[in-house]
Amino acid sequence: MTDSVTQISDFLLQLDGLKSVNRRTYINGGERVENSAEHSWHLAMACWAFSELLKDEFDLLKLIKLALVHDLGEIDAGDTFLYSDNRSNAHADERRCVEKIALHPGNSISNLVMLWDEQEIGESKEARLLKVIDRLLPFLHNITSEGRAWQDNRIQKSQVLKMHKFIEGEQPDIHKWFLAKVEYAVEQGWLRAS
Repeated sequence: MTDSVTQISDFLLQLDGLKSVNRRTYINGGERVENSAEHSWHLAMACWAFSELLKDEFDLLKLIKLALVHDLGEIDAGDTFLYSDNRSNAHADERRCVEKIALHPGNSISNLVMLWDEQEIGESKEARLLKVIDRLLPFLHNITSEGRAWQDNRIQKSQVLKMHKFIEGEQPDIHKWFLAKVEYAVEQGWLRAS
């Protein structure tokens, strides 16, 4: 048993690496950027809250697991900014990292890679909700930080609309709220109108 505890402890320390991956999203109204572990926790909580609000029959345990594994690949690959030109390469690098983590002798989660694949490319209603909420949270942080990350990276309204367009088909009410906030951000000068 001592060896097992040592191995799982080593595994948990490897997962702890997610705390060292900084994102471009400012939290607490612009105080500092968040790390990917904070984002994963926030994503899990947000998915839970939205699953209750939407009154659909989501598999809540599956949804939370998908949220928790969502960014594990960033331990090696780092965070890829939503508006980056390199987004298409991120998937392969992140998957290699998740495969490596899954092979750790202290990993007792047998379906870690399968869960990661589902959140990345899956079509379950849990995976689709996760994708919506994963886009919604950084957007929300941009609204509360007066568009700080948008301004830092010279992001335009058209870019934001393009990257969030899929929400309209998944969650029309959330998309309607989102569009109103985009217009507000433009009016405030936080988001470039073009």
